[in-house]
Amino acid sequence: MRLGATLVGALVAVCCTFVDAAPRAVRIGVTAGEEAQIMAQVRDVAAKQGQPLDIVVFDNPLHIDAALAGGSIDAASFEDEASLDARRRRDGYAIRSVAATVTLPMALYSRKLASLAQLTRGATIAIPDDAPGIARALILLQNYTFITLQDSAGLSPTVADITSNRYGLVIRRVPRARLYAMLDTASFVAMNADDAAHAGLMPGRDSIGIEDARSPWQHVLTVRSSEANAPWVAQLVRACHSDDVARFILARFQDSVRRPW
Repeated sequence: MRLGATLVGALVAVCCTFVDAAPRAVRIGVTAGEEAQIMAQVRDVAAKQGQPLDIVVFDNPLHIDAALAGGSIDAASFEDEASLDARRRRDGYAIRSVAATVTLPMALYSRKLASLAQLTRGATIAIPDDAPGIARALILLQNYTFITLQDSAGLSPTVADITSNRYGLVIRRVPRARLYAMLDTASFVAMNADDAAHAGLMPGRDSIGIEDARSPWQHVLTVRSSEANAPWVAQLVRACHSDDVARFILARFQDSVRRPW
């Protein structure tokens, strides 16, 4: 009887040890759509590597950083570095980026031009009228060498920062909700990925110009600053940057979701 009790006790101890050693699921916050679909693929890869991952989809992206800073989730993938920096400064969140994830590119669309090679002097372009949209559109135009911006403008240029405009482009700032309608009148239109998707457009299929994958507005994986060097973070980054995830992004989204890693 004493031997049996000892054996049972040993087995219980071993089982408890295995239970305690089981990795805790990492909770990662995302928005619906591309981010959630890609993270579902990351979850499958992470599971094969022994790291369970729970995906938490937020209806309002403004709540994600607060949830991360407050400990409700362990990581997040939904925003670019500039947005992260702005929220961190405003709200004092101790969170930081640890890796690039994907770029949802701003692109140029037209019903009048088959390609940018057909652009003529005095053409009209419609761009978003909000400050982040203006900056992103102007930098995209500079990347295509249509305009030049003051170096001091950094990532926040305005129309006043244009130092040269070799095509004499007429730049019209338009509310985002009206950008799609501007395709009827403007030579071309700059739209971010969300606005294009709402209009049924795909950057990789329908645009005549597109933002580079390594855009300053590439999305980043964020964690609490105190955990940035934790082993589970490195494991999560490996899953995000795995070949399986790369193949999924290409097959599912083609060039409409771009991979900066």
